[in-house]
Amino acid sequence: MHDWSIEVKQALEPLRNSDNATFMKAYMRDQYEFYGIQSGPRRDELKVLFSKQHLPGLDELAGIVDELWALPQREYQLVAVDLLIKQKKELSESFLLHVERWITTKSWWDTVDMLATHIVASLFQRFPKETACVIKQWRESDNIWLRRTAILYQLKFKQNTDQDLLFTIIAENQPDKEFFIQKAIGWSLREYSKTNASAVIEFIDTQKIEGLAKREGLKWLKSHNKI
Repeated sequence: MHDWSIEVKQALEPLRNSDNATFMKAYMRDQYEFYGIQSGPRRDELKVLFSKQHLPGLDELAGIVDELWALPQREYQLVAVDLLIKQKKELSESFLLHVERWITTKSWWDTVDMLATHIVASLFQRFPKETACVIKQWRESDNIWLRRTAILYQLKFKQNTDQDLLFTIIAENQPDKEFFIQKAIGWSLREYSKTNASAVIEFIDTQKIEGLAKREGLKWLKSHNKI
């Protein structure tokens, strides 16, 4: 195990909180074990390790993330995501293969959504051609988390959103009634409605978006009396 991973373990293990762990595990539908460390204290405790002089080199990064991903407590995967976000502007396009592995391993919204909206988004902005090819493959996958990533990676793009692509990906996934797909459709429409409300309203109407996706998609517009 890399020294950085060992130091993370040494920092987090003393912060165990069994009451919090029980609550967190239940909140995540008993998917994972937890130490019970909330995000604020976790990040405070690791602040030194995340300082520039203590960050691992890029040649070690994928291996360290793999090590943290293999540990049973969910906090380690969240630390791994924080580490990737910290170094996202330095990642090469080769990290797309690693990201696919992390999206499809121990998959749940708490890691997948951060990988989508931070790591995949950043890689797309810097390597659009290479990333678009990978996302095209994800769009055709049976894995819901890869398709959720394809729906969500433009979430923070605002006026730089490729509207036609977003709407096409949503239409591809519309027949899938899986909760996490419908939720992603609604979330992506809700965020884009802040940039182009009329386009979202028209799309929901013409595409006959219904149910959860429609409620989520129109939520911001309704709360701000835009419709």
